[in-house]
Amino acid sequence: MDIIRVISLLLDYPQPQLQDAGNDLLAIVKQADLSAAKQQQLSAFITDRAQSDIMDWQSEYDGLFERGRSLSLLLFEHLHGESRDRGQAMVDLMAQYQEAGLEIGVRELPDYIPLYLEFLSTQGEENARLGLAEVAHILSVLQCRLEQRDSNYQALFAALLELSGVKVELAPLREQLKSEKPDHTNEALDKVWEEEMVTFGPGAEKDGCASTSKPAETQRRDQYVPVQWSDASQPKSSNIPSGV
Repeated sequence: MDIIRVISLLLDYPQPQLQDAGNDLLAIVKQADLSAAKQQQLSAFITDRAQSDIMDWQSEYDGLFERGRSLSLLLFEHLHGESRDRGQAMVDLMAQYQEAGLEIGVRELPDYIPLYLEFLSTQGEENARLGLAEVAHILSVLQCRLEQRDSNYQALFAALLELSGVKVELAPLREQLKSEKPDHTNEALDKVWEEEMVTFGPGAEKDGCASTSKPAETQRRDQYVPVQWSDASQPKSSNIPSGV
């Protein structure tokens, strides 16, 4: 599905080439199997970002997705946090990619949402919808948190939810999230630094953040096997409210 590929690109770290491709992206959105409202929101996002200063866009992106964990673009951050289960989940997802012929760089984290979306975009419409449905609970939380930040990035997750076909009651979720304490403030980040060991190393801050993987030419569309999101209904991380 081309529209999932487009959203994958828009959720990755902003690059000037993406702004240059604005008209092509808008054309794909116009043909996408989305409601008129979702098409309009996506088109507005693309137009706004294409006209913005790239450094301002990159700075906003960093402030949203790389400060705190609540808006992490790593799926298993929301499901498993730092538990050991996360490691096995990574192995399982990587095996799924390899089975389908997806080539991933050695520094790529398989649960990076843009990478996961890129994978789904090659798996055919039915499998892509299934893959989105399996993570709909995460997508809905991210959408609501972005709404709280008054960020038009929420339009990307709203579109993904619609493509998934899953009906999520957002009103009670929005109400539940009101009680969350922000984790992106300087005070919250300082507390994390005090409580956790910080690992320093060349390029450590970039691991898993920039997706450069491309589906191999031999990647098969019939190899999709649903990821076993065994604890999806009761995620272990506090990043996903219980009952979502």
